[in-house]
Amino acid sequence: MAATTVRGALRLSNGDAKVNPEIESERRKAEFNPEDVTYFLEGGQENTERRRALEATVFSDPAFKKQNLSFMTQEQRYTHSVGLTIKAIKKMRELDITDNQQQWWFKEAVHGSEETNLSLHSSMFLHCIYTQMTEDQQEIWLNAAFDYTVIGTYAQTEMGHGTYLRGLETTATYDPSTQEFVLHSPTLTSMKWWPGNLGKTVTHAVVAARLITQGKDHGTHMFMVQLRSMKDHTPLPGVELGDIGPKLGFNNIDNGYLRMDRVRIPRDHMCMKFSQVAPDGTYTAPPIAKLSYGSMVVIRSFLIDHVGVGLAKGAMIATRYSAVRRQSELIPGKPEPRILDYQSQQMKLFPQIASAFALLICGAQLKDRFLEYLAQTDEGNFSALPELHGTTAGVKAFTTEMASSGLEILRMSCGGHGFSAASGFPEIYSNVVAACTYEGENTVMHLQTARFLMKAVKQAMEGAKLTPFMSYITANPQERCPARNPNDFMNMEILRNTYRHRARSTVRHAAKCLEDEIRGGKSSHMAWNDNHLHLIAASKAHCHLFILDSFNRSIEGWEHQGPARTIMEQLVRFYGLHGILQNKGEFLVSGHLSVAQLDLVNKQYIALLEAIRPNAVALVDAFDIHDDRSGRSWDATTAMSTRTSTIGPSPLPSTKKMPIPVFWSGGGCIQFTHQAIPGGEPKQGPGEAVNIRRKNAKSEPIRWEVMMMVADSVKSDVRLTRFLCVC
Repeated sequence: MAATTVRGALRLSNGDAKVNPEIESERRKAEFNPEDVTYFLEGGQENTERRRALEATVFSDPAFKKQNLSFMTQEQRYTHSVGLTIKAIKKMRELDITDNQQQWWFKEAVHGSEETNLSLHSSMFLHCIYTQMTEDQQEIWLNAAFDYTVIGTYAQTEMGHGTYLRGLETTATYDPSTQEFVLHSPTLTSMKWWPGNLGKTVTHAVVAARLITQGKDHGTHMFMVQLRSMKDHTPLPGVELGDIGPKLGFNNIDNGYLRMDRVRIPRDHMCMKFSQVAPDGTYTAPPIAKLSYGSMVVIRSFLIDHVGVGLAKGAMIATRYSAVRRQSELIPGKPEPRILDYQSQQMKLFPQIASAFALLICGAQLKDRFLEYLAQTDEGNFSALPELHGTTAGVKAFTTEMASSGLEILRMSCGGHGFSAASGFPEIYSNVVAACTYEGENTVMHLQTARFLMKAVKQAMEGAKLTPFMSYITANPQERCPARNPNDFMNMEILRNTYRHRARSTVRHAAKCLEDEIRGGKSSHMAWNDNHLHLIAASKAHCHLFILDSFNRSIEGWEHQGPARTIMEQLVRFYGLHGILQNKGEFLVSGHLSVAQLDLVNKQYIALLEAIRPNAVALVDAFDIHDDRSGRSWDATTAMSTRTSTIGPSPLPSTKKMPIPVFWSGGGCIQFTHQAIPGGEPKQGPGEAVNIRRKNAKSEPIRWEVMMMVADSVKSDVRLTRFLCVC
């Protein structure tokens, strides 16, 4: 039987008993080869084949055997996750996998959408070394980080402040007599709070602290601080560390806290690529004050990709579920239709499919732009930083909100099944929604972008030349949309101009409101606070245009010609039309679009729903998410959806794994005391109640001892537990 490999899974030919005929019939409807789109997303067939080969290595290795995480405690999940990470590191060394992207693919295959343990070590910690340290410092720290001689995290957020860098309270005071910095947490609110792997795992951290030298505060700078002993892993003198406890998500990660009491580090442990402190304490400022923001830019680009993958997984689960789930009557007396045939279901699913593609493409493009920026900084050119930082702040907020709200729509599109952990949605959602607040709270991120936009408006009014993308600010406000029929909105130039005018109008309106209030006597600070509504709207309009533009430019630059290109061109236009319908007011207020044209948008939107329908399952196949990611409860092998979708939605296999004890009650109040029995060797199977026996028949109250076995999903053995019941 013919079969083609798709991300390590087999796409079986028609008629195979293992494939749900509903899914198979959906794939036969497809008008394009999903492989072509997969290659497009990953930059070519060679990259896809390499990723699949790495995944196949993981999935065939017993060391990465799948575990059900849903029934694990937080401590068990942490232990299991760290164990997987250690095995993955050893395996990558054994296979000589040194390329960053390939390492990422390998670790993602090992961990799935559960956050990869030590992810901050390989992302923010390493990037701080790359971007903020001198070559001499890099020579010391990079090798140690690559070898995992040191394990690091990034510690910026405090109990009292996070996104607001100038509010950070941790101090780093320079002592010229010893040529050391003294790191100190002067208040309870200055305690570092939230850094990943800080609670139990890391040995070092790049700490954001206020640099004080020669009696002057020079603001936030980065310092390499050793936190734990390299001999026995205990906290060093003056260092207080701990785990912050259970969270909404990421419960395999030991997010922690850090309090320092006058901890001393050598002078050369300050990150000195752009700013320096001489032995006598003399401070040299960086050429641009915000150069330290470079690391934030790269982590935001990774975040966009991260939430894009999460949204893609949700879209895949909900779409495959909708292809096999049958419900109600579309035509009286006829068989129940697939819920994917209902227009209302398509309106839930298809915008999220398009959004997932948009996020994955935008994230990839931002990574490329960051690499270009790094090359420019090596030559002393920092001109790209203001726009790069200004835009990525808002884009981070816009995309994480898009993914979070999209996942909730997808979850609800699966009815009650979407609420079950077996569906995968709770795990995916809790990990994606966290991105709305970490690495910059979203409202603050939008306001950072708004500040950049207000400066751009001022520059435009002063006659300065803006970058090609920012030139929308100077677009002619009298220009009107030329569309006369629904199909005109398939013209990407018309669609893009509609977004440009919406952004121009919204940004200009925010600037005018600010100016009017300042002229009316308000201070600039109060005027800013009183116009958050308009400023945030300006940021969202700017970011929406940026994502649409990135999505479209990527497709225009694709050399492929054929059906796959056609469906992607439909998808980017569908994404654009959906955005107009979701923000009708702003598009109408711009004056560029009329009410009559809005009706044309609606008609073309409905036409594209019909055009996308036969390709829906193939589009989520193109995300190429393997059915058998090791050890995930959220992955494509959820009870909701697999590539083969053998029996459709069925949570039964998952519920049978539940380690639920069975208690005997003779009536009245039962009091349980719980303790482990060492050395027990029960004969019954996992999950069975055993040896219920009366212990003291004559005494009152009646005492019963219930012996029970509960399967331990981490250690793959059983433990014998005694419940003493008093009736």
